[in-house]
Amino acid sequence: MTDEAQTGTDSAPDRPELSIVVGIIAGGREPTETCLAALEPSLKDRRVECIVPYDARLEQVEALAERFPWADFVDARDRVDMKRFGGFSREHHDVLRAIGLGRARGRIVALLEDHGTPSPEWLGAVLDAHRDDHAAVGGAVENGVDRILNWAVYYCDFGRYQNPVPAGPAEFLSDSNTAYKREALESVREQWADAFHETAVNWELRRRGERMRLDPSMVVYQTRRTLRFGSAFGERFVWGRSFAGTRCAEVSPAKRVVLAGISFLLPAVLTWRIVSLALRKRRNLGRLALALPLIGVLQSIWATGEFVGYVTGRTGGPASDG
Repeated sequence: MTDEAQTGTDSAPDRPELSIVVGIIAGGREPTETCLAALEPSLKDRRVECIVPYDARLEQVEALAERFPWADFVDARDRVDMKRFGGFSREHHDVLRAIGLGRARGRIVALLEDHGTPSPEWLGAVLDAHRDDHAAVGGAVENGVDRILNWAVYYCDFGRYQNPVPAGPAEFLSDSNTAYKREALESVREQWADAFHETAVNWELRRRGERMRLDPSMVVYQTRRTLRFGSAFGERFVWGRSFAGTRCAEVSPAKRVVLAGISFLLPAVLTWRIVSLALRKRRNLGRLALALPLIGVLQSIWATGEFVGYVTGRTGGPASDG
């Protein structure tokens, strides 16, 4: 294990071809262990580094470090104090990702989450996807836990990334399964040096003329086995507020007022988008039907969070409190 202040050498002969930054979202030992165990068979004969910045939510770090000696567990508890950030804040996710990105040395830098289980082909697909000149390539996200709550949260978060995702240019990529060229990330370092917000980073890359695309062969399964109603409701509000707070820096005050005013329409609009896209993909429609009432509730909570974010202009974490 290393602490957050340490830095490694970056000599060209030793540079990894791929850096993987695993974000601690669920916490506990089991999600991270499952994620890393899924990665392990793909690492043979490849120059890959795996960075796991962690806060107090990751348990039994010593045991994990012993089980996965090839992973760099970075102690960031001094940077992410849960008493300040709060149990449902997403800001600790963003700060942890930034810490991991700051340490990454690979030519390609990929983002995963602890409760995201990469498919056996994921790592090879990431490397293949970056043989062209796209700055960022995102993959598909599938649901890995067959419970109604998991389906509802999955469709709210990742419905647009359910396979078959269209291979080709994309405006949206998920930070749960995206790989960037390191040079592209470095060119927008000011956007993520303190906290990584995927929307701000991707918007800035597009402004600079960089290209992004989706690749359906990069598959990750969302395996949130410990997901509960309280945490699902809490994170919908927080993530909606964070999205709006981030967006406030990109829009005029007048547009911010308009966005706040039409927030009440979001539950219907967002739910319809989920349904219409799922109908086109023709997969898991029975599960979608069962989860639909809960999806409506979750989208209403998200809309409330967006409204608060537009009104306050804050993402919600301590960094936004001045």
